[in-house]
Amino acid sequence: MARHTLGLVALAVLLVPFADLAVHTRDPWGELGRMAAGLVWPAWGALESPFSALGLTVAVALWGTLAGVILGFPLALLFARSRLVRAGCAFVRAIHELFWALLFLQVFGLSALTALAALAIPYAGIFAKVYAEILEQTPRAPRDALPPGSGRLARFVYAELPLAWPQLAAYTRYRFECGLRASVLLGFVGLPTLGFHLETAFREGRYHEAGALLWLFYLLIASLPWWGHKRLIPLLLVGGAWLLGPWPSVDGALLWRFVSEDIWPAALLAGDWAGLVEWLARIPSLGPAIGNTLLLGLLGTVGALLVALALWPLASRHFGNHATRLAGHGALIFLRSTPELMLAFVFLLLLGPSLLPAWLALALHNGALIAFLAARHADAITPGMPGLPASGRLAYELLPRVYPGILALLYYRAEVILRETAILGMLGIATLGFYIEEGFDYLMFDVAFFLLLVTAMLNIAVDALSRRLRPREAPLDDPCAR
Repeated sequence: MARHTLGLVALAVLLVPFADLAVHTRDPWGELGRMAAGLVWPAWGALESPFSALGLTVAVALWGTLAGVILGFPLALLFARSRLVRAGCAFVRAIHELFWALLFLQVFGLSALTALAALAIPYAGIFAKVYAEILEQTPRAPRDALPPGSGRLARFVYAELPLAWPQLAAYTRYRFECGLRASVLLGFVGLPTLGFHLETAFREGRYHEAGALLWLFYLLIASLPWWGHKRLIPLLLVGGAWLLGPWPSVDGALLWRFVSEDIWPAALLAGDWAGLVEWLARIPSLGPAIGNTLLLGLLGTVGALLVALALWPLASRHFGNHATRLAGHGALIFLRSTPELMLAFVFLLLLGPSLLPAWLALALHNGALIAFLAARHADAITPGMPGLPASGRLAYELLPRVYPGILALLYYRAEVILRETAILGMLGIATLGFYIEEGFDYLMFDVAFFLLLVTAMLNIAVDALSRRLRPREAPLDDPCAR
Protein backbone atom coordinates (compact mmCIF):
# COMPACT_ATOMS: atom_id res chain seq x y z
CA MET A 1 0.00 0.00 0.00
CA ALA A 2 2.87 2.37 0.71
CA ARG A 3 4.41 1.62 -2.69
CA HIS A 4 1.06 2.14 -4.41
CA THR A 5 0.43 5.41 -2.63
CA LEU A 6 3.91 6.87 -3.13
CA GLY A 7 3.98 5.73 -6.75
CA LEU A 8 0.60 7.33 -7.41
CA VAL A 9 1.61 10.63 -5.77
CA ALA A 10 5.01 10.66 -7.51
CA LEU A 11 3.40 10.07 -10.91
CA ALA A 12 0.95 12.93 -10.30
CA VAL A 13 3.79 15.27 -9.24
CA LEU A 14 5.80 14.39 -12.36
CA LEU A 15 2.81 15.07 -14.64
CA VAL A 16 1.54 18.27 -12.98
CA PRO A 17 3.73 20.51 -15.24
CA PHE A 18 1.83 19.16 -18.27
CA ALA A 19 -1.55 20.27 -16.86
CA ASP A 20 -3.02 23.70 -17.50
CA LEU A 21 -3.68 24.85 -13.93
CA ALA A 22 -3.56 28.59 -14.56
CA VAL A 23 -6.06 31.11 -13.17
CA HIS A 24 -7.63 33.10 -16.02
CA THR A 25 -9.84 35.55 -14.14
CA ARG A 26 -8.96 38.99 -12.79
CA ASP A 27 -10.84 39.00 -9.48
CA PRO A 28 -11.55 35.44 -8.27
CA TRP A 29 -11.78 36.46 -4.60
CA GLY A 30 -14.33 39.17 -5.35
CA GLU A 31 -16.42 36.69 -7.35
CA LEU A 32 -16.16 34.16 -4.51
CA GLY A 33 -17.36 36.82 -2.08
CA ARG A 34 -20.41 37.54 -4.24
CA MET A 35 -21.21 33.83 -4.45
CA ALA A 36 -20.82 33.43 -0.68
CA ALA A 37 -23.12 36.42 -0.14
CA GLY A 38 -25.71 34.79 -2.37
CA LEU A 39 -25.49 31.58 -0.33
CA VAL A 40 -25.78 33.44 2.99
CA TRP A 41 -28.63 35.73 1.85
CA PRO A 42 -30.66 33.66 -0.62
CA ALA A 43 -33.38 35.45 -2.58
CA TRP A 44 -36.33 33.15 -1.96
CA GLY A 45 -38.80 35.58 -3.48
CA ALA A 46 -36.97 35.63 -6.82
CA LEU A 47 -37.61 31.94 -7.51
CA GLU A 48 -40.17 31.15 -10.18
CA SER A 49 -42.04 27.86 -9.72
CA PRO A 50 -39.20 26.10 -7.84
CA PHE A 51 -41.47 23.30 -6.63
CA SER A 52 -42.24 22.12 -10.16
CA ALA A 53 -38.49 21.83 -10.81
CA LEU A 54 -38.03 20.00 -7.49
CA GLY A 55 -40.92 17.67 -8.27
CA LEU A 56 -39.55 16.86 -11.74
CA THR A 57 -36.08 16.26 -10.25
CA VAL A 58 -37.51 13.74 -7.77
CA ALA A 59 -39.73 12.10 -10.41
CA VAL A 60 -36.85 11.58 -12.84
CA ALA A 61 -34.61 10.18 -10.09
CA LEU A 62 -37.30 7.85 -8.71
CA TRP A 63 -38.52 6.42 -12.00
CA GLY A 64 -34.99 6.30 -13.47
CA THR A 65 -33.74 4.36 -10.44
CA LEU A 66 -36.75 2.03 -10.54
CA ALA A 67 -36.18 1.33 -14.24
CA GLY A 68 -32.51 0.65 -13.48
CA VAL A 69 -33.51 -1.87 -10.79
CA ILE A 70 -36.00 -3.61 -13.09
CA LEU A 71 -33.38 -3.92 -15.85
CA GLY A 72 -30.38 -4.61 -13.61
CA PHE A 73 -31.73 -7.24 -11.20
CA PRO A 74 -32.19 -10.02 -13.80
CA LEU A 75 -28.74 -9.20 -15.19
CA ALA A 76 -27.27 -9.58 -11.68
CA LEU A 77 -28.48 -13.21 -11.60
CA LEU A 78 -26.55 -13.89 -14.83
CA PHE A 79 -23.59 -11.65 -14.04
CA ALA A 80 -21.22 -14.29 -12.64
CA ARG A 81 -22.00 -16.88 -15.34
CA SER A 82 -22.02 -14.77 -18.50
CA ARG A 83 -19.00 -12.91 -19.83
CA LEU A 84 -21.26 -11.19 -22.37
CA VAL A 85 -23.47 -9.79 -19.58
CA ARG A 86 -20.41 -8.56 -17.65
CA ALA A 87 -19.00 -6.88 -20.75
CA GLY A 88 -22.32 -5.25 -21.62
CA CYS A 89 -22.81 -3.95 -18.08
CA ALA A 90 -19.26 -2.60 -18.00
CA PHE A 91 -19.87 -0.75 -21.25
CA VAL A 92 -23.19 0.90 -20.33
CA ARG A 93 -22.02 2.01 -16.87
CA ALA A 94 -18.77 3.39 -18.30
CA ILE A 95 -20.67 6.14 -20.13
CA HIS A 96 -21.91 8.96 -17.91
CA GLU A 97 -25.61 9.76 -17.57
CA LEU A 98 -25.12 13.15 -19.25
CA PHE A 99 -23.60 11.53 -22.33
CA TRP A 100 -26.54 9.11 -22.52
CA ALA A 101 -28.81 12.16 -22.26
CA LEU A 102 -27.01 13.88 -25.15
CA LEU A 103 -27.41 10.70 -27.19
CA PHE A 104 -31.14 10.24 -26.53
CA LEU A 105 -31.75 13.97 -26.89
CA GLN A 106 -31.26 13.59 -30.63
CA VAL A 107 -34.20 11.16 -30.86
CA PHE A 108 -36.60 11.95 -28.02
CA GLY A 109 -35.90 15.66 -27.60
CA LEU A 110 -36.23 17.52 -24.29
CA SER A 111 -38.62 15.00 -22.78
CA ALA A 112 -38.96 12.80 -19.73
CA LEU A 113 -38.15 9.77 -21.89
CA THR A 114 -34.67 11.18 -22.54
CA ALA A 115 -34.11 11.72 -18.81
CA LEU A 116 -35.37 8.28 -17.78
CA ALA A 117 -33.33 6.46 -20.43
CA ALA A 118 -30.22 8.46 -19.48
CA LEU A 119 -30.52 7.22 -15.89
CA ALA A 120 -31.95 3.74 -16.41
CA ILE A 121 -29.34 2.40 -18.85
CA PRO A 122 -26.13 3.14 -16.87
CA TYR A 123 -27.90 2.36 -13.57
CA ALA A 124 -28.89 -1.06 -14.93
CA GLY A 125 -25.20 -1.87 -15.43
CA ILE A 126 -24.30 -0.54 -11.98
CA PHE A 127 -27.13 -2.41 -10.23
CA ALA A 128 -26.22 -5.64 -12.03
CA LYS A 129 -22.60 -5.45 -10.85
CA VAL A 130 -23.26 -4.44 -7.24
CA TYR A 131 -26.28 -6.71 -6.74
CA ALA A 132 -24.21 -9.63 -8.07
CA GLU A 133 -21.39 -8.82 -5.62
CA ILE A 134 -23.84 -8.65 -2.71
CA LEU A 135 -25.47 -11.96 -3.64
CA GLU A 136 -22.06 -13.64 -3.97
CA GLN A 137 -21.19 -12.59 -0.40
CA THR A 138 -24.22 -14.29 1.18
CA PRO A 139 -23.30 -17.29 3.41
CA ARG A 140 -23.56 -20.72 1.81
CA ALA A 141 -24.78 -22.54 4.93
CA PRO A 142 -28.49 -21.68 4.50
CA ARG A 143 -28.38 -22.92 0.90
CA ASP A 144 -26.76 -26.17 1.98
CA ALA A 145 -29.42 -26.66 4.68
CA LEU A 146 -32.29 -26.79 2.17
CA PRO A 147 -33.75 -30.24 1.36
CA PRO A 148 -31.96 -32.20 -1.39
CA GLY A 149 -33.33 -31.53 -4.84
CA SER A 150 -34.31 -27.92 -4.12
CA GLY A 151 -34.27 -25.94 -7.34
CA ARG A 152 -32.22 -22.85 -8.13
CA LEU A 153 -35.26 -20.61 -7.72
CA ALA A 154 -36.09 -22.06 -4.29
CA ARG A 155 -32.49 -21.61 -3.12
CA PHE A 156 -32.53 -18.02 -4.28
CA VAL A 157 -35.93 -17.10 -2.77
CA TYR A 158 -35.54 -18.86 0.59
CA ALA A 159 -31.79 -18.81 1.29
CA GLU A 160 -30.10 -15.99 -0.64
CA LEU A 161 -32.55 -13.13 -1.11
CA PRO A 162 -33.63 -12.79 2.57
CA LEU A 163 -30.00 -12.57 3.72
CA ALA A 164 -28.99 -10.12 0.99
CA TRP A 165 -32.15 -7.99 1.18
CA PRO A 166 -30.90 -5.42 3.75
CA GLN A 167 -27.78 -4.69 1.69
CA LEU A 168 -29.72 -4.65 -1.58
CA ALA A 169 -32.19 -2.16 -0.10
CA ALA A 170 -29.39 -0.02 1.38
CA TYR A 171 -27.60 0.21 -1.95
CA THR A 172 -30.84 0.99 -3.79
CA ARG A 173 -31.51 3.88 -1.39
CA TYR A 174 -27.96 5.15 -1.92
CA ARG A 175 -28.29 4.88 -5.70
CA PHE A 176 -31.55 6.84 -5.52
CA GLU A 177 -29.66 9.61 -3.73
CA CYS A 178 -27.11 9.49 -6.56
CA GLY A 179 -30.05 9.62 -8.96
CA LEU A 180 -31.21 12.87 -7.37
CA ARG A 181 -27.82 14.44 -8.05
CA ALA A 182 -27.79 13.05 -11.60
CA SER A 183 -31.32 14.35 -12.18
CA VAL A 184 -30.14 17.82 -11.17
CA LEU A 185 -27.22 17.56 -13.60
CA LEU A 186 -29.56 16.71 -16.49
CA GLY A 187 -30.59 20.35 -16.32
CA PHE A 188 -27.17 21.22 -17.76
CA VAL A 189 -28.27 19.74 -21.12
CA GLY A 190 -31.58 21.63 -21.13
CA LEU A 191 -33.99 19.32 -19.27
CA PRO A 192 -36.09 21.47 -16.90
CA THR A 193 -34.90 19.95 -13.61
CA LEU A 194 -33.41 21.96 -10.76
CA GLY A 195 -30.01 22.04 -12.47
CA PHE A 196 -31.37 24.02 -15.42
CA HIS A 197 -32.42 26.88 -13.15
CA LEU A 198 -29.17 26.61 -11.16
CA GLU A 199 -26.95 26.84 -14.23
CA THR A 200 -28.97 29.77 -15.59
CA ALA A 201 -28.77 31.69 -12.31
CA PHE A 202 -25.02 31.14 -11.92
CA ARG A 203 -24.24 31.92 -15.54
CA GLU A 204 -26.19 35.20 -15.39
CA GLY A 205 -24.60 36.24 -12.08
CA ARG A 206 -27.85 36.03 -10.08
CA TYR A 207 -26.06 34.52 -7.09
CA HIS A 208 -28.76 35.25 -4.50
CA GLU A 209 -31.25 33.30 -6.59
CA ALA A 210 -28.65 30.56 -7.14
CA GLY A 211 -28.10 30.43 -3.37
CA ALA A 212 -31.80 29.84 -2.79
CA LEU A 213 -31.83 27.03 -5.37
CA LEU A 214 -28.76 25.42 -3.78
CA TRP A 215 -30.39 25.52 -0.35
CA LEU A 216 -33.48 23.88 -1.83
CA PHE A 217 -31.28 21.12 -3.24
CA TYR A 218 -29.46 20.57 0.08
CA LEU A 219 -32.77 20.52 1.97
CA LEU A 220 -34.08 17.98 -0.53
CA ILE A 221 -31.09 15.68 0.14
CA ALA A 222 -31.13 16.24 3.92
CA SER A 223 -34.87 15.51 4.23
CA LEU A 224 -34.69 12.33 2.12
CA PRO A 225 -35.17 9.97 5.13
CA TRP A 226 -38.57 11.60 5.78
CA TRP A 227 -40.13 12.21 2.37
CA GLY A 228 -38.39 9.14 0.88
CA HIS A 229 -39.84 6.68 3.43
CA LYS A 230 -40.79 3.34 1.91
CA ARG A 231 -44.46 3.83 2.80
CA LEU A 232 -44.57 6.99 0.69
CA ILE A 233 -42.92 5.45 -2.39
CA PRO A 234 -46.20 4.38 -4.10
CA LEU A 235 -47.56 7.92 -3.70
CA LEU A 236 -44.31 9.37 -5.03
CA LEU A 237 -44.39 7.03 -8.03
CA VAL A 238 -47.95 8.05 -8.94
CA GLY A 239 -47.21 11.75 -8.52
CA GLY A 240 -43.95 11.41 -10.41
CA ALA A 241 -45.64 9.69 -13.36
CA TRP A 242 -48.05 12.62 -13.58
CA LEU A 243 -45.19 15.17 -13.48
CA LEU A 244 -43.22 13.36 -16.19
CA GLY A 245 -45.92 13.76 -18.81
CA PRO A 246 -46.73 14.42 -21.55
CA TRP A 247 -44.79 11.62 -23.23
CA PRO A 248 -43.32 12.25 -26.69
CA SER A 249 -44.36 10.34 -29.76
CA VAL A 250 -41.56 8.06 -30.91
CA ASP A 251 -40.90 7.77 -34.65
CA GLY A 252 -39.65 4.21 -35.11
CA ALA A 253 -38.15 4.93 -38.53
CA LEU A 254 -36.21 7.92 -37.17
CA LEU A 255 -34.96 5.90 -34.20
CA TRP A 256 -33.82 3.04 -36.45
CA ARG A 257 -32.06 5.44 -38.83
CA PHE A 258 -30.25 7.08 -35.92
CA VAL A 259 -29.10 3.74 -34.46
CA SER A 260 -28.24 2.04 -37.75
CA GLU A 261 -26.84 4.92 -39.83
CA ASP A 262 -26.33 8.32 -38.17
CA ILE A 263 -23.96 7.24 -35.38
CA TRP A 264 -21.71 5.17 -37.66
CA PRO A 265 -19.11 6.53 -40.11
CA ALA A 266 -20.33 6.38 -43.70
CA ALA A 267 -17.01 4.78 -44.75
CA LEU A 268 -17.54 1.94 -42.23
CA LEU A 269 -21.07 1.24 -43.50
CA ALA A 270 -19.76 1.21 -47.08
CA GLY A 271 -16.83 -1.06 -46.22
CA ASP A 272 -14.34 1.60 -47.36
CA TRP A 273 -11.41 0.93 -45.02
CA ALA A 274 -9.15 3.54 -46.60
CA GLY A 275 -11.91 6.11 -46.18
CA LEU A 276 -12.34 5.00 -42.55
CA VAL A 277 -8.64 5.67 -41.89
CA GLU A 278 -9.02 9.14 -43.41
CA TRP A 279 -12.12 9.72 -41.26
CA LEU A 280 -10.19 8.78 -38.11
CA ALA A 281 -7.37 11.13 -39.09
CA ARG A 282 -9.83 14.04 -39.32
CA ILE A 283 -11.06 13.70 -35.74
CA PRO A 284 -9.71 16.84 -34.00
CA SER A 285 -7.30 16.72 -31.06
CA LEU A 286 -8.04 13.09 -30.16
CA GLY A 287 -4.62 12.49 -28.60
CA PRO A 288 -4.57 15.66 -26.44
CA ALA A 289 -8.19 15.06 -25.38
CA ILE A 290 -7.39 11.51 -24.20
CA GLY A 291 -4.22 12.77 -22.52
CA ASN A 292 -6.09 15.54 -20.67
CA THR A 293 -8.81 13.09 -19.61
CA LEU A 294 -6.31 10.61 -18.16
CA LEU A 295 -4.19 13.35 -16.59
CA LEU A 296 -7.18 14.99 -14.93
CA GLY A 297 -8.38 11.58 -13.75
CA LEU A 298 -4.98 10.88 -12.15
CA LEU A 299 -4.80 14.31 -10.52
CA GLY A 300 -8.39 14.01 -9.30
CA THR A 301 -7.66 10.59 -7.76
CA VAL A 302 -4.55 11.80 -5.93
CA GLY A 303 -6.33 14.98 -4.86
CA ALA A 304 -9.24 12.92 -3.49
CA LEU A 305 -6.77 10.86 -1.45
CA LEU A 306 -5.16 13.96 0.05
CA VAL A 307 -8.54 15.56 0.81
CA ALA A 308 -9.80 12.34 2.45
CA LEU A 309 -6.69 12.05 4.65
CA ALA A 310 -7.08 15.68 5.73
CA LEU A 311 -10.84 15.64 6.39
CA TRP A 312 -11.82 12.31 7.90
CA PRO A 313 -10.47 13.10 11.42
CA LEU A 314 -12.69 16.22 11.49
CA ALA A 315 -15.81 14.04 11.53
CA SER A 316 -14.52 11.21 13.77
CA ARG A 317 -15.57 10.81 17.40
CA HIS A 318 -11.93 10.25 18.37
CA PHE A 319 -10.93 13.87 17.74
CA GLY A 320 -12.11 17.34 18.68
CA ASN A 321 -15.33 18.16 20.49
CA HIS A 322 -19.00 18.10 19.62
CA ALA A 323 -18.90 21.48 17.85
CA THR A 324 -15.87 20.64 15.67
CA ARG A 325 -17.32 17.24 14.75
CA LEU A 326 -20.63 18.84 13.84
CA ALA A 327 -18.82 21.35 11.62
CA GLY A 328 -16.75 18.55 10.07
CA HIS A 329 -19.86 16.49 9.32
CA GLY A 330 -21.52 19.55 7.81
CA ALA A 331 -18.56 20.27 5.53
CA LEU A 332 -18.42 16.63 4.35
CA ILE A 333 -22.18 16.53 3.67
CA PHE A 334 -21.95 19.81 1.75
CA LEU A 335 -19.07 18.61 -0.44
CA ARG A 336 -20.29 15.08 -1.10
CA SER A 337 -23.87 16.20 -1.80
CA THR A 338 -22.82 18.75 -4.43
CA PRO A 339 -22.23 17.05 -7.81
CA GLU A 340 -18.78 17.42 -9.34
CA LEU A 341 -20.17 19.16 -12.43
CA MET A 342 -21.85 21.80 -10.27
CA LEU A 343 -18.70 22.34 -8.20
CA ALA A 344 -16.62 22.56 -11.37
CA PHE A 345 -19.07 25.07 -12.85
CA VAL A 346 -18.74 27.30 -9.78
CA PHE A 347 -14.93 27.03 -9.78
CA LEU A 348 -14.95 27.76 -13.52
CA LEU A 349 -16.73 31.03 -12.87
CA LEU A 350 -14.17 31.83 -10.18
CA LEU A 351 -10.92 30.70 -11.83
CA GLY A 352 -11.55 30.65 -15.57
CA PRO A 353 -11.28 27.79 -18.11
CA SER A 354 -8.45 25.41 -17.22
CA LEU A 355 -7.99 22.01 -15.60
CA LEU A 356 -7.79 23.66 -12.16
CA PRO A 357 -11.59 24.04 -11.57
CA ALA A 358 -12.15 20.42 -12.62
CA TRP A 359 -9.30 19.18 -10.42
CA LEU A 360 -10.66 21.00 -7.37
CA ALA A 361 -14.18 19.72 -8.00
CA LEU A 362 -13.10 16.08 -8.40
CA ALA A 363 -10.78 16.16 -5.40
CA LEU A 364 -13.23 17.84 -3.02
CA HIS A 365 -16.33 15.82 -3.92
CA ASN A 366 -14.71 12.37 -4.00
CA GLY A 367 -12.35 13.12 -1.11
CA ALA A 368 -15.30 14.17 1.06
CA LEU A 369 -17.19 10.98 0.18
CA ILE A 370 -14.20 8.80 1.08
CA ALA A 371 -13.58 10.83 4.27
CA PHE A 372 -17.21 10.35 5.34
CA LEU A 373 -16.96 6.56 4.99
CA ALA A 374 -13.50 6.48 6.63
CA ALA A 375 -14.79 8.46 9.63
CA ARG A 376 -17.69 6.02 9.97
CA HIS A 377 -15.21 3.14 9.90
CA ALA A 378 -12.96 4.82 12.49
CA ASP A 379 -15.92 5.44 14.83
CA ALA A 380 -16.42 1.67 15.09
CA ILE A 381 -12.84 1.19 16.34
CA THR A 382 -12.08 1.14 20.08
CA PRO A 383 -8.52 2.39 20.73
CA GLY A 384 -6.36 0.05 22.77
CA MET A 385 -4.18 2.80 24.25
CA PRO A 386 -6.55 5.50 25.55
CA GLY A 387 -3.75 7.57 27.09
CA LEU A 388 -2.23 8.60 23.76
CA PRO A 389 -2.55 12.21 22.59
CA ALA A 390 -4.61 12.89 19.47
CA SER A 391 -1.58 12.83 17.16
CA GLY A 392 -0.42 9.47 18.52
CA ARG A 393 -3.94 8.03 18.34
CA LEU A 394 -4.12 9.09 14.70
CA ALA A 395 -0.67 7.87 13.68
CA TYR A 396 -0.37 4.62 15.63
CA GLU A 397 -3.89 3.32 16.20
CA LEU A 398 -6.48 4.65 13.77
CA LEU A 399 -4.74 5.49 10.49
CA PRO A 400 -3.07 2.04 10.10
CA ARG A 401 -6.50 0.42 10.48
CA VAL A 402 -8.45 2.92 8.38
CA TYR A 403 -5.98 3.44 5.55
CA PRO A 404 -6.51 0.09 3.75
CA GLY A 405 -10.20 0.95 3.49
CA ILE A 406 -9.38 4.47 2.28
CA LEU A 407 -7.13 3.09 -0.45
CA ALA A 408 -9.72 0.48 -1.46
CA LEU A 409 -12.39 3.19 -1.65
CA LEU A 410 -10.04 5.36 -3.71
CA TYR A 411 -9.55 2.59 -6.26
CA TYR A 412 -13.31 2.00 -6.31
CA ARG A 413 -13.79 5.71 -7.04
CA ALA A 414 -11.04 5.89 -9.69
CA GLU A 415 -13.36 4.68 -12.44
CA VAL A 416 -16.09 7.10 -11.27
CA ILE A 417 -13.56 9.95 -11.24
CA LEU A 418 -12.60 9.20 -14.85
CA ARG A 419 -16.28 9.17 -15.88
CA GLU A 420 -16.72 12.57 -14.25
CA THR A 421 -13.50 13.82 -15.85
CA ALA A 422 -14.92 13.20 -19.31
CA ILE A 423 -18.19 15.07 -18.69
CA LEU A 424 -16.37 18.10 -17.26
CA GLY A 425 -15.40 18.81 -20.86
CA MET A 426 -18.98 20.03 -21.32
CA LEU A 427 -17.90 23.13 -19.37
CA GLY A 428 -15.22 23.96 -21.93
CA ILE A 429 -12.35 21.99 -20.37
CA ALA A 430 -10.39 20.18 -23.08
CA THR A 431 -11.20 16.58 -22.12
CA LEU A 432 -13.06 14.08 -24.28
CA GLY A 433 -16.40 15.48 -23.14
CA PHE A 434 -15.66 18.81 -24.82
CA TYR A 435 -15.37 17.16 -28.24
CA ILE A 436 -18.32 14.82 -27.57
CA GLU A 437 -20.62 17.77 -26.89
CA GLU A 438 -19.14 19.59 -29.90
CA GLY A 439 -19.95 16.59 -32.09
CA PHE A 440 -23.58 16.61 -30.93
CA ASP A 441 -23.84 20.40 -31.32
CA TYR A 442 -22.62 20.25 -34.93
CA LEU A 443 -24.69 17.11 -35.70
CA MET A 444 -21.53 15.02 -36.22
CA PHE A 445 -23.13 12.03 -34.55
CA ASP A 446 -20.58 9.54 -35.89
CA VAL A 447 -17.69 11.48 -34.31
CA ALA A 448 -19.55 11.95 -31.03
CA PHE A 449 -20.43 8.25 -30.81
CA PHE A 450 -16.87 7.20 -31.60
CA LEU A 451 -15.57 9.44 -28.81
CA LEU A 452 -18.18 7.93 -26.49
CA LEU A 453 -16.79 4.49 -27.32
CA VAL A 454 -13.26 5.75 -26.58
CA THR A 455 -14.47 7.12 -23.25
CA ALA A 456 -16.10 3.80 -22.38
CA MET A 457 -12.94 1.84 -23.24
CA LEU A 458 -10.82 4.13 -21.07
CA ASN A 459 -13.21 3.67 -18.15
CA ILE A 460 -13.24 -0.11 -18.54
CA ALA A 461 -9.41 -0.18 -18.61
CA VAL A 462 -9.12 2.02 -15.51
CA ASP A 463 -11.73 -0.09 -13.69
CA ALA A 464 -9.77 -3.28 -14.49
CA LEU A 465 -6.51 -1.67 -13.31
CA SER A 466 -8.08 -0.41 -10.09
CA ARG A 467 -9.41 -3.90 -9.30
CA ARG A 468 -5.88 -5.27 -9.60
CA LEU A 469 -4.42 -2.57 -7.35
CA ARG A 470 -7.20 -2.59 -4.74
CA PRO A 471 -6.03 -3.92 -1.32
CA ARG A 472 -7.38 -7.43 -0.86
CA GLU A 473 -7.15 -7.18 2.94
CA ALA A 474 -9.72 -4.39 3.05
CA PRO A 475 -13.11 -5.86 2.12
CA LEU A 476 -15.88 -3.28 1.83
CA ASP A 477 -18.88 -4.70 3.65
CA ASP A 478 -20.92 -1.57 3.06
CA PRO A 479 -22.47 -1.82 -0.43
CA CYS A 480 -22.89 1.95 -0.54
CA ALA A 481 -19.09 2.26 -0.57
CA ARG A 482 -19.17 0.80 -4.08
